[in-house]
Formats: sequence, structure tokens, C-alpha cells
Amino acid sequence: MSAPQSSPAAKDMSWVLNPLLDLPHVVHALVLSTDGLIQGYDPSLAREAAEGAAGMMSALQGSARAVARALSGKKTRLRQVVIDTDCGFVFAIPAGENTVLAVFTEPEVDMGMVTHHMQIQVATLGTKVMSTQARDSGNPA
Repeated sequence: MSAPQSSPAAKDMSWVLNPLLDLPHVVHALVLSTDGLIQGYDPSLAREAAEGAAGMMSALQGSARAVARALSGKKTRLRQVVIDTDCGFVFAIPAGENTVLAVFTEPEVDMGMVTHHMQIQVATLGTKVMSTQARDSGNPA
């Protein structure tokens, strides 16, 4: 079952989540834009929860970048945000230009395995997006 798109113009990227959702102890996953719009989410997650998480993750990513820049004194590239709670972990990594991949897991998860597979899916997403043929505008070259 494919998750609904965030808008008619949005491209549903839920397919990138399937291998992550098959990992042990992974509960939910979503793809969002850096401005907090859902680009895909797993079907077991309620739409309202996905929208709320996307908005909060967008703010968290921006805050993490700002803190890193303030403390380092340099422009820095955010590579990962991990939230550790008594209920589990939230992992968030950039997944290309203006896109973030987020996963929620149970506490027993193998953190290294999850982040490794997230990186694989980010690479897969980039390859698929880069290999998609450009639309023909109808104008001769």
C-alpha cells in the first residue's frame, strides 16, 4: 500500500522506505522535505502523525544545523541527528537536496545497521532521481 502524497505535485517516495521497514526493530519511517512536507511515509503511520513528525523534524534539522554552526564557528554540513529516548531512537539523515529520511526504532535496534541501511537507501534514492529521464517539453532542440 502506497502512502498518499502531500500534494498533487509532490512525488511519492514511500518506496525508499520499504527495505528500512523490513529491518528488525524499525517501527516507522518517512521521507520529508527540509521545509516539513511529507514526501513519503510508511502505511502503518497515521497521516496526522506523519505530518506532525515532518514539521517537527524540519525544525529539528534547522536547529541542529544552527547549533553546529554556532559551536564550530564554521559553515557545517549536517550528517545525522539521533534522538535517544526510553521508547527508542529517531534517526534523521539528509537524503539529497532539501530531503530528509527519518526512522523511528525500538530501543533494542542495532543502531549501526539502521544507519548503514539508511545510507544505502539515500544512495538508491539519489540514483533513481538522477536516472529519471527529463520530461520532453515539446520544444525542438
